Amino acid sequence: MKSEEPKPTQEDYDNWHKDPSNWYLGCFYYNPKDKRLLPPKRIQWMGYTINFANPYSVLLLLPLLIMIVLVLLK
Repeated sequence: MKSEEPKPTQEDYDNWHKDPSNWYLGCFYYNPKDKRLLPPKRIQWMGYTINFANPYSVLLLLPLLIMIVLVLLK
């Protein structure tokens, strides 16, 4: 039986958010330890961003990209 990892605390989320190694080019969040689909942006009052390490969050982005391409092709 697989043992589950303990749920991250708010302190874990805060530390991951502050860690520059989790931000590529300063704006793309990539953290495999963080299972959230939409963590807060680096400047938190600006909303949320996508965790590119989570495959489900990337799937969340696909419909938006498809809609943009369809609008541009019209």
